[in-house]
Amino acid sequence: MQIGNNKVVTVMYSLYSSLPGGERVFVEETTDENQLTFLFGNGQLIPDFEDNLSGLTVGKTFDFSIDAENGYGMQDDEAIVKVGNDMFKVEGVLDLEVLQVGNTVPLLDKDGNQMVAKILGIDGETVILDFNHPLAGQNLHFSGSVTEVREATAEEISHGHAHHAGMHDH
Repeated sequence: MQIGNNKVVTVMYSLYSSLPGGERVFVEETTDENQLTFLFGNGQLIPDFEDNLSGLTVGKTFDFSIDAENGYGMQDDEAIVKVGNDMFKVEGVLDLEVLQVGNTVPLLDKDGNQMVAKILGIDGETVILDFNHPLAGQNLHFSGSVTEVREATAEEISHGHAHHAGMHDH
């Protein structure tokens, strides 16, 4: 069975990133116990990732790159913001375990949506946060293999994602 819309696809992969013209840096890889399973064609993944898998079958390997613009986008200077350090106070006291340059912190926007930011710097009572995706501005390189392709169930299609064993059991 070929990978296409409304198929549940499972892949194993290694991901490397690079700045334009730079050498590859290891980012992550799946394992036998932690493969990537997704509903193909549902917009959950980077479009170029799905485009490169389209039409493959179980056992086929892949090896492709995605330019930064088509991956997680380029660095956006407007995604770097300065906030007061009071955001990092717990009962009026700064949480110094969290408030450290390089830490990644979960925050809520004004609508209650979770966002992740990296602390770039601390200047007195001001904290500089970067809301860019960690791989923004980097080219991506995927290599791996297709381990399963199956028809999605009507429930998976209506829910918009692949289900794993035991998922949604009541």
